Amino acid sequence: MGRHPGRSLEDQLAEIAQEVTLRAKAAERRRLDEIEAARQKRVHWEAAVEEARVQYAEAYRFRHFEAQEAAWRHAIRLTDYVSAVLARVEAMPPGQARTEAEAWLDWAAARVERLNPLNTPPRLPDIPEPRTDSLRPFLGHWSPYDPHSTRGCA
Repeated sequence: MGRHPGRSLEDQLAEIAQEVTLRAKAAERRRLDEIEAARQKRVHWEAAVEEARVQYAEAYRFRHFEAQEAAWRHAIRLTDYVSAVLARVEAMPPGQARTEAEAWLDWAAARVERLNPLNTPPRLPDIPEPRTDSLRPFLGHWSPYDPHSTRGCA
């Protein structure tokens, strides 16, 4: 840094001190802005995780609903089969074969009764605590691990 003619050393030192102070203030502002940006990012990530948990629960309930419908259809098919077997057994003459078939019918009817979801009042399933990766499909661009991870990495 060369000397400026007509300016005293004190003036130059004061200017340098002012520049150092301004740069320090700017650096502190940047540091505070970065802290605030990181805080905002965490707030948005936490909101995204909470929304993902809601969507995860809804998806879990819907899978349970579909499984109940499938179990109901399965029970209807089995009931139809048991009814068809019953019609055959009723036409059988008395004897050991008929007795064994009636025992099978009793077992089959009880089994179908337990399988049919309509035989118990419906209720929402308990939602298991999601594993971290279970939230991934509901998080969009966010990582399930923390707000600073990239989408695909732990």
